[in-house]
Amino acid sequence: MRAFAQTNRFLSDVEARKLRPAYVFVGDETFFRKRCREAILEHLVPSDLREFSLFEFDLAETDLAEILDRARTPSLMAPFQVFFVKGVKVLYGRGSNDEKLAAIEAYCTDPNPDALLIFVADHISIPADARRMEMTDRDRYQRIRETLGEYCGIVELSRVEEGEAVRWLTEFSTTRQVKIDPDAARELVDALGGDMMMISNELEKLILFVNEKKRITLGDVETMVLAAKQRSLYELTDAISAKDRVRALEILDAILSRGEADEAAIGHLYMLAKTFRQMLVIKERNVRDTRMLWAALWQGFRVPPFAAEDIIKQARRYESKRELTRAIRLIAKTDLALRSNPPSKRMMLEKLVLDLTSEPKVEIGWQQEELPG
Repeated sequence: MRAFAQTNRFLSDVEARKLRPAYVFVGDETFFRKRCREAILEHLVPSDLREFSLFEFDLAETDLAEILDRARTPSLMAPFQVFFVKGVKVLYGRGSNDEKLAAIEAYCTDPNPDALLIFVADHISIPADARRMEMTDRDRYQRIRETLGEYCGIVELSRVEEGEAVRWLTEFSTTRQVKIDPDAARELVDALGGDMMMISNELEKLILFVNEKKRITLGDVETMVLAAKQRSLYELTDAISAKDRVRALEILDAILSRGEADEAAIGHLYMLAKTFRQMLVIKERNVRDTRMLWAALWQGFRVPPFAAEDIIKQARRYESKRELTRAIRLIAKTDLALRSNPPSKRMMLEKLVLDLTSEPKVEIGWQQEELPG
């Protein structure tokens, strides 16, 4: 599986201790970053020495020279040290950063053999199809390749294509002596928007849920995942479409209070965007009942049966397609903000709900006297 290849190669190198002095994790796919981190902790950082072996830094807060000095200095308390360094975009900010990049190159040329540097470039988003990468992300990635990539290992953490996600579900379930039905795997991936972190978390819950049955069916997915997450989602869009700001914020708080809110934020946003796109199609095709709904929405873009009537009702609350298009633009803007590592992802989602429940501003055209002469 292409999306898994680079991570799997890195995991093998960690286990075999065939490591370069430094790596750059490029991409915002949390699932792969978590797998890499867990492997590093398992094979390189003894749990009883973690306090002396594992260090977290952010280049926005700590000077690079200090981090490199720490990495060069052997520890008297631990046989091996690992340094996770966030804020890589600081290395490519305004002005000349050649000195900083040269310092990293100098360290990699003469490194501490008992230390590992991991630079985390999670300000870049890599889609499953790299050809669809945003131009800004493409340029950022290319700059990293041309600089850090010359002396650091690059581990690409891209999004996962839905077919690969389904295959991973099947293979991982087998390692836990559980079979997942093909339609159940597809529904789980579709329901969670291909967000691998959410998918893996929900799979763990499903494995516990089926217990001795050792088989996950479509019904299990609908019971454990769709019923819990999608019902909450449609409750949220119901409050948003009704412009009930207080209820919408309360529902959002309940969704985010289930744990792993920050990690799942982009997955929640994906599902919200998908629902508004569905409402736009419903509005465009003037869908008025569930029979028309199944004809209007294609395979892979349909709503669960329990939400059919609700989404039609919600779509009809919007007076025009322009309102729904505005909502989709607001969600896209928030998605971009979330991928830029804001101080609080919860705050970004709360602001989105406030914007979605506000009345759109009336656009006033040019007055005659304001027109250029």
